[in-house]
Amino acid sequence: MALGDEEDNTVYQVVVNHEEQYSIWPDYKEIPGGWSAVNKSGNKQACLDYIKTVWTDMRPLSLRKQMEEAAQS
Repeated sequence: MALGDEEDNTVYQVVVNHEEQYSIWPDYKEIPGGWSAVNKSGNKQACLDYIKTVWTDMRPLSLRKQMEEAAQS
């Protein structure tokens, strides 16, 4: 069996940072500083599918705000 072919039975949780960037984190590990859980957990694919539906703008929040301010000037 090749590396990576093993079944991943890990439960993940979806996390988000202050820039509204999303990631997944193993549920059994403490969430690192700067990240918060969004109350969505499951297998890897379910979490990635959730992120795909909610993270529609990949730009960091600070960049989006800066661009909005520039457009209004």
